[in-house]
Amino acid sequence: MADPHSILKKVFGYDSFRPGQEDIVRRLLAGQDVLAVMPTGAGKSICYQVPALLLPGITIVVSPLVSLMKDQVGALVQAGVAAAFLNNSLTDNQKALMLRRAREGWYKIIYVAPERLEMPGFQRFAQEKLISMVTVDEAHCISQWGQDFRPSYLRIKAFVDSLPNRPVVGAFTATATARVRDDIRSHLELHQPYEVTTGFDRPNLYFETRRALPSQKPKELLDLVLREGDNAGIVYCSTTKQVDETARLLQSRGIRAAAYHAKLDAEVRRKNQDDFLYDRVQIMVATNAFGMGIDKPNVRFVIHYNMPKDLESYYQEAGRAGRDGLPSRCILLYSGTDVRTIRFFIDKEMEGDNGLPADVKAEAARKAEERLRYMTFYSTTQKCLRRFMLNYFGEAAPEKCGNCSCCLFAEQNAQEVEQRAAAAKQRAAANSRRMSARRAAAGGDLSEADEKLLAALYALRKRLAAKQNVPAYMVFSDATLREMVQSKPLSMDEFLNITGVGEKKAARYGMAFLRAIEDMVGSRE
Repeated sequence: MADPHSILKKVFGYDSFRPGQEDIVRRLLAGQDVLAVMPTGAGKSICYQVPALLLPGITIVVSPLVSLMKDQVGALVQAGVAAAFLNNSLTDNQKALMLRRAREGWYKIIYVAPERLEMPGFQRFAQEKLISMVTVDEAHCISQWGQDFRPSYLRIKAFVDSLPNRPVVGAFTATATARVRDDIRSHLELHQPYEVTTGFDRPNLYFETRRALPSQKPKELLDLVLREGDNAGIVYCSTTKQVDETARLLQSRGIRAAAYHAKLDAEVRRKNQDDFLYDRVQIMVATNAFGMGIDKPNVRFVIHYNMPKDLESYYQEAGRAGRDGLPSRCILLYSGTDVRTIRFFIDKEMEGDNGLPADVKAEAARKAEERLRYMTFYSTTQKCLRRFMLNYFGEAAPEKCGNCSCCLFAEQNAQEVEQRAAAAKQRAAANSRRMSARRAAAGGDLSEADEKLLAALYALRKRLAAKQNVPAYMVFSDATLREMVQSKPLSMDEFLNITGVGEKKAARYGMAFLRAIEDMVGSRE
């Protein structure tokens, strides 16, 4: 009989769970509700995907964005899991087909937008089939204290209550203060939940703040981007106008950049997002409309051209860098005008008609102001940035992390910015080496011959991804390719021992990669 470890290895290609994952999996399988706060890149999806494949019925994953669902379902299908999503990106015929197949038992995991839970067709399906688990992804969206409050999340409990048999409920988020956790627990009416916070620290991320006048920001940005070479990155701006201007600035310097914001045509947004995911463009310039659920593991830097509205948003957006565990940079360009821009948006939200009573909107505005105050403190502090952020989320931290601009400036205030950046990279590399053996292997130095082999594997991955019409990282991650280079498997058994290689992917891609490795290794002998 299958167990969590065999599913983890067979389907997802991992030998062991990361810290916190296995306890969550076993609690869900035992029927206990879960509230899990885990940083971006810590592997939240594994925590509910593994039990979903072991429970007898169907798992419903409530997810807020189309891009998140598409990415998650695409990765599951590549791993051989029967999964689907239901949201407004589908045509009426596609929705009807998906629901018919769901009633026929085609899927084990179904991602659904919260608004779809109330639709008659989905309700009929949910009443007919056994729903074993309801997973609430980005669960902070249920709280007015959270940075992404969505009223539709408040209706999830009614859906759970309407089912013939109450399923186990798992709530997952990367960002939740104590107040937000209270709201999640209360609004979902979790039954004696197992609660876990695995820690907010991301040791591989270097944090930096730079105070710059608006007129100085274009030059600062260009300097930062050019220093990154061909690395993939995201630049966040606070307004759609700023996004368009910044994208044009980068493009004028020959940098492959695309724009993403709500005012663009939906087809243009989808194309630009795909171009970034498929590595056709290097940099995505975007408002905060971009990114939630984007699982591109090799984003090496995130630059905030403007200060975000709160630390929850900043942590989540900056956390899209370095999801593969390799050293990455998170840089915030701050000016006083950013605060005025955010206050304008808070006032605009107060004036809007979102169906909420006036007293509730006033309280939401007060909370937004409080979060803005802490964001401003972070942007201007001269003390350790990592400590400030971790303390905000209720986590203890050393006085100095040694991997942020404030710590480095305190140590080297007489040196040039370039020297500080070089020191940051060295410290980040040291942090990376102290991680698990897999991550250490992923970040290790390669010989000239191994660099050629890695380049050949990248090229092969790109060709195979194009044939499958999926982003390259859905075939295998950069870290998995690096482990192939270091291990040089020459048999299918050896190939299956590579981290991130499950049985379905080995069957689909294994022979092609083994041939490439054998050809390169053989040519050296």
